Amino acid sequence: MKLAIKSFRIILFFMLLPFGGILWAEDSHNPILIISSYNPVDRQTTGTISAFIDKYRELGGKSNIVIENMNCKGFSEVHTWQSSMLHILNKYTENEKPGLVILLGQEACVSYISIEDSKVNDIPVMCSLVSRNTALLPDSTLSVLDWDPKSVDFIQDSLGHGFVKSAFLYEYDIPGNIELIRRFYPDMQRIAFISDNTYGGVTMQSLIRKEMGKYPELDLILLDGRTNSIYTIVDKLKLLPEHTVVLLGTWRIDKNEGYFMRNATYAMMEANPKLPAFTPTSLALGHWSMGGVTPAYRQLGDDMAVEAIRIMKEGKDAAVNIEVLPNRKVIDYKKIVELGLDTDSLSEDVVLLNRPITFYEQYKYPIWIVLSIFITLSVGLLVSLYFYIRTKRLKNQLEISEVSLREAKNIAEETSRLKSAFLANMSHEIRTPLNAIVGFTDVMAVEDISKQEMQECNEIIKNNADLLLRLINDILDLSRLESGRVKLEYAECDVVKLCQQTLASVEFSRRTNNTFVFDCDYDKYILNIDEQRMQQVIINLLSNASKFTQDGIITLGFCVDKEKKCAVFSITDTGCGIPPEKQKTVFDRFEKLNEYAQGTGLGLAICQLITEKWGGNIWVDPNYSNGARFVFTHPLKIKNKK
Repeated sequence: MKLAIKSFRIILFFMLLPFGGILWAEDSHNPILIISSYNPVDRQTTGTISAFIDKYRELGGKSNIVIENMNCKGFSEVHTWQSSMLHILNKYTENEKPGLVILLGQEACVSYISIEDSKVNDIPVMCSLVSRNTALLPDSTLSVLDWDPKSVDFIQDSLGHGFVKSAFLYEYDIPGNIELIRRFYPDMQRIAFISDNTYGGVTMQSLIRKEMGKYPELDLILLDGRTNSIYTIVDKLKLLPEHTVVLLGTWRIDKNEGYFMRNATYAMMEANPKLPAFTPTSLALGHWSMGGVTPAYRQLGDDMAVEAIRIMKEGKDAAVNIEVLPNRKVIDYKKIVELGLDTDSLSEDVVLLNRPITFYEQYKYPIWIVLSIFITLSVGLLVSLYFYIRTKRLKNQLEISEVSLREAKNIAEETSRLKSAFLANMSHEIRTPLNAIVGFTDVMAVEDISKQEMQECNEIIKNNADLLLRLINDILDLSRLESGRVKLEYAECDVVKLCQQTLASVEFSRRTNNTFVFDCDYDKYILNIDEQRMQQVIINLLSNASKFTQDGIITLGFCVDKEKKCAVFSITDTGCGIPPEKQKTVFDRFEKLNEYAQGTGLGLAICQLITEKWGGNIWVDPNYSNGARFVFTHPLKIKNKK
């Protein structure tokens, strides 16, 4: 219900304020008159009034609250402000005077102070949303364009009027801003100050002229909204010389009384994006201004309500209470980083805008809670583990001993199994050629054997002796490769020529009806390889292809994959092929697709060890179905020679 009443009051305030005055009546006794400088759409003004009313009622305030609006706009209307203020005051001083007058904004304050009327001199006054750096209204006969006021101190000049009992002021620190600018731009030579066609702009301009007298080494360029439109100022910004820094004062209205705010500062920024800009008023912070020493603005409605209760209670004898809002250094972190300026030496009292929030800052309290829970659980777990370990130490030692014995037993059994499997494979592989050698040797011992039969027996004995020798060599190679005793000897070699020679050698030695083809787009290609081991791999793969191909085509292919930085070799045949379920096991030791085919079953295992040793890979192409295709790679550059 309270929220609904508050919302209704704010809506009613917006609806009625432009028409003159609005009354919150709870008592017909000693009303409070609020006179606002600005129009009702000013967010700061409406927010302050709304907060004041709510807090005043919360503190038990009973006086009627009357709101009047001067609706001040451009500075060209300055000669009408005093009469407008008199008109408002006459409405409320003819009968019963207000118990308190609250002046919001500089225009209302300076207009009230300039009135010399005994009817209002005894009414307590509170000022808010007012700059300490101000200027008195010009003479009515003086043109606003010719007026060159001197900056005065609101406290020293206005508190002589005994009716000011309370004030909430902010002040602009020009020296602090110059010091901050020199922190980033020590070679600065001039300042271009931008102010608009409002009373605030004029007073800011008078303040900067006064303060710049302390810096004779710096030139001052005034971009005055009284004599320039927004478009003229944009054009002048484009022509500013190097070593110039813009200082943004206020900007709402230009000389044509066009109402500009955020759009104007964006237009100015785009006119000269590389031009550094600072502000003593917080204007354009977050998108153009890099920073500034600005007042620490806050919502003053609650503080004003407390002061109103005090003044209404003490009356004309109320003590004077003045609060000047402190200043703070503000830096747009994102802007500074974009310009590549140093952020490491910024003092701790600087407020950083647009600074990325760290993960810890975003989740600080949940992290603390989780850490607290984790530490508590960890302490409890450690205590539990201490007692558990203490009572189970002997049992653990016994279990470790038992596990060690079981592991030793398993290792021994596995070693025995591997030994038995090796001996079984070896006895089978060795027995076959030995039986052939012994049998045909006995045949040759028979005296009546013909010469042709003797040659055939001799050929069989020779082939089986070669098979036995290859078996022994393969076993030795496999053992040396697995133990790491094989060291590859790299040297530059023309792999195209090597492939051609190896292919011709295998074709001659196999003496089959197969056609051997070399597929390569290069006439010559130099690669750093171990020539002997490369030949061994190619010969093994070509021999396998020839063994399982009858009257077919065997193709040795070579190409270079520059994207993967490797040379690719392929051996393709049109033979019986490899079943899909066998393709993953063909590289196992003693694995043979045909148990009756001649061979040791170690060739592919040796090929795999060699290719892995030089940093390549070998595999069966699963997409080839017209036979079998083996592919292996060799890196183009050897990083670590093995």
